[in-house]
Amino acid sequence: MTSRLKEKYENQIIPALMEKFQYGNVMEVPKLEKVIINMGIGEARENPKVLESAVKELEIISGQKPVITKAKKSIANFKLREGMNVGAKVTLRGEKMYDFLDKLMNTALPRVRDFRGVSPTSFDGRGNYALGIKEQLIFPEIEYDMVDSIRGLDVVIVTTANTDEEARVFLQEMGMPFRK
Repeated sequence: MTSRLKEKYENQIIPALMEKFQYGNVMEVPKLEKVIINMGIGEARENPKVLESAVKELEIISGQKPVITKAKKSIANFKLREGMNVGAKVTLRGEKMYDFLDKLMNTALPRVRDFRGVSPTSFDGRGNYALGIKEQLIFPEIEYDMVDSIRGLDVVIVTTANTDEEARVFLQEMGMPFRK
C-alpha cells in the first residue's frame, strides 16, 4: 500500500514538472530525499525527564524512534558541556516520509491558530526547505492532557532539486500551503 502523496507524486507531479521545467529525463525531476524532524531541548541538562517525554512525543509524531543529539562544544554561558544531551531528531525516508508529510500538510498545519500559510522564503539555496513549528500540539496523535510542556520542533525537507525555484514549485505541487 503506497501513500496518497507518493501516488500523487508519481501520477500528477512528475508529468507537471517535466512540462514546466522542460526536463529531458524523468530522473531530473526533483524528488523527496528525506525529512528530518529535530527537537532541541535546552532544559534537558537540569531535568533528564524532559528529554524522555520529548523523545516519546517525537516517536508518536514520526512513528520512528528518535536519536538523542549531544552538544558538540562546551559553551560556558549556557552551562553546556561537550557530550551533554541537548535534543532529539528523527530522519524519515521512504513510506514514513510520505505519510508524515501528508499528515503535516493536510492535518497538522491547518490546525495552527491564525494559519495563513508557511513562509515561501525558507529555502537554503540548494532546494531544501526548513520549517519551524511552535508547538507539538498541532499533531493529532499528541494528547493535550499528556503534554508536560509545549515544545517547538524543526522540520527540514530535503529534496533533489537544484534550485530553490524548482523546489518551491515541487513542494507547492505536493500540497505545501505557502503564503501568497
